[in-house]
Amino acid sequence: MTQYLSAQEACDRLGVKEATLYAYVSRGLIRSEVGGGSTRKRRYLAEDVDKLVDRKEQRRDPAKVVEDALHWGVPLLDSAITLIDDGRLYFRGQDAADLARSQSLENVAALIWLDDASAAIDLFAQPLPVVDLTPFAHLNLPLMPTLQMALTLTSPQDFAAYDLSAAGTARTGARILKTMIAAFVGMRRASSASDANLSQSLASAWSTDATYLLNAAMVLCADHELNASSFAARVAASVEANPYAVVQAGLAALQGLKHGGHTSRVTAFMREVGNVGRVRKVIGERLRRGDDLPGFGHHLYPEGDPRAKALMALISEQLPRSPELDLASTLAGAVTEIKGKPPTIDFALATLELVLKLPDGAALVLFALGRTVGWVGHAIEQYGSNSIIRPRARYVGKVPIS
Repeated sequence: MTQYLSAQEACDRLGVKEATLYAYVSRGLIRSEVGGGSTRKRRYLAEDVDKLVDRKEQRRDPAKVVEDALHWGVPLLDSAITLIDDGRLYFRGQDAADLARSQSLENVAALIWLDDASAAIDLFAQPLPVVDLTPFAHLNLPLMPTLQMALTLTSPQDFAAYDLSAAGTARTGARILKTMIAAFVGMRRASSASDANLSQSLASAWSTDATYLLNAAMVLCADHELNASSFAARVAASVEANPYAVVQAGLAALQGLKHGGHTSRVTAFMREVGNVGRVRKVIGERLRRGDDLPGFGHHLYPEGDPRAKALMALISEQLPRSPELDLASTLAGAVTEIKGKPPTIDFALATLELVLKLPDGAALVLFALGRTVGWVGHAIEQYGSNSIIRPRARYVGKVPIS
């Protein structure tokens, strides 16, 4: 829910007079609108005011600029892949929600990697790898370790992965994605699935016909600027780790509970609710215990995560009578009403997992498969920069004894 301030509140927070506030508005630094009621006084977006406060503090303490850069701060690296602007998400200047409706994951990968969606035909013409995980079947690995195992076994055999040119990395990225999908397809079905695209192969492995929804979910997850996993991937690429290692670095970070691993908490929350009749009861119980409501509210999208909006809309269009969708929609509406926080992509992915009755952890796998596209894209940019990402630490420990 958007928060607004009165003119006096904004001036107090900024430590300025009203004339200065109006100057900020005229320069586009603070957004304002006419409020409700009979007075029609203008009100000012709190988010913009707080950003100006932060900028003033940083100018007084330059060292803080560097520190804050690692905590939702100013951008650290130039990138031409993703733009987040005015509550919308764009890949190479194209709206991600539109791409999810109209383009395959392969086309979006080629767009992000080479700025040329038509290159997908050649990139993904490589045959589907046969990944033999049968020696590890007795381990009953969850889905994510299965992905990591497939990459670990394939990487040492792929000498072409050491071609770190943009074109070479893009070709390796295509092989990596096909290897990850092959981990779920299995040896016996690999040959029959060799002509299928990535989403068709995954749908076949998971025994669902919802290819369109799986593809859309992965496209929406393809990149999200310099999040934790993409930054980890870029750090690995900056020292010229090959694309397999770059993706492994991204996978390691993605599984954290404050990142893609958050999907498991959302799924557990939805299963705890169980049915529409328990929505408000479970929400109330969680709030009274001091528990959070996972899957709601995103720092970058105060008005709502556009990825969640797009995916929930597609699920509703494709499977409008799903009882799991009814539960998710009712839950989302109740939490948004009570907490003022709309659902995130984590919530939408968890919804898709439950609606399609996919294997446990499928939400995170869809996140990982989609985000692999972004990690490879960031690797291409980082290889091209020929620079090492190496922040300095500000020592705050014991002073050495001379």
